[in-house]
Amino acid sequence: MARIKSMIRDWAGRAGYTVLRQNDAADHRRVLAAMKPVETEHALIRIGDADDGGYLVPDDLEGIEACFSPGVGPVSCFEQGMLDRGIRTFQIDASVEQSPLTDPRNVFERKYLGIESEGDHITLDDWVNAKLPGSADLLLQMDIEGHEWLALAQVSTQTLKRFRIIVLEVHFLDRVFDKFGPLVIEPVLARLSRHFDVVHLHANNYATPIRSRELTVPPVVEITLLRKDRSHVRKPVRALPHPHDRDNNPLSPPVAIPEAMYR
Repeated sequence: MARIKSMIRDWAGRAGYTVLRQNDAADHRRVLAAMKPVETEHALIRIGDADDGGYLVPDDLEGIEACFSPGVGPVSCFEQGMLDRGIRTFQIDASVEQSPLTDPRNVFERKYLGIESEGDHITLDDWVNAKLPGSADLLLQMDIEGHEWLALAQVSTQTLKRFRIIVLEVHFLDRVFDKFGPLVIEPVLARLSRHFDVVHLHANNYATPIRSRELTVPPVVEITLLRKDRSHVRKPVRALPHPHDRDNNPLSPPVAIPEAMYR
């Protein structure tokens, strides 16, 4: 058996793949437990396009001073939705020349969000403190293709708690099946859960769900969080998708959030 395993790993490596041993199902469920959403007194509204680029957020936007949005795509409909509500926006992304937004209330810089401020990288702390020092409530909308785990692990609690609402697109969630789950995903989700409630989950159907022996997990999931001091009502979410949810890719089959992630 050991020889067969060695042959499989060797074949996979030559083909450009890595074979990883799965953790126990109990580990998978423990990691995902930090993502279970609750229903609060704030109804969810959709901001942005009807498909990719639109997100559900709690209807608790009054008083938010700015939206910080690392990761810029060909459209910025969510950020435009913020501007339409009188919330100014800040964007960074060194992989694009400019933002699709031309509104002067949007500030764009060619930088990546990183774990240190060096060259074309800047930390979330330094970015927020440079653009909007103080204590005003903010909103964070982050889609940075997997770099979100390190950015959220590195940011200070003081800056993190300035965000009333956080909208994340998390990547590599299927890595809950291997050591990346308890080593990286679990502590980041646990940190967020100390200060925020998960109020919505939505699977991005551009990515195909990955099966383990007992669970099926979508690799890319949109998560909406609301800071705990904004809610007094918390009821378990009984059904997903939400009526306002839309498929990111209307040409691909829908991907459901497994019941194990919210029940």
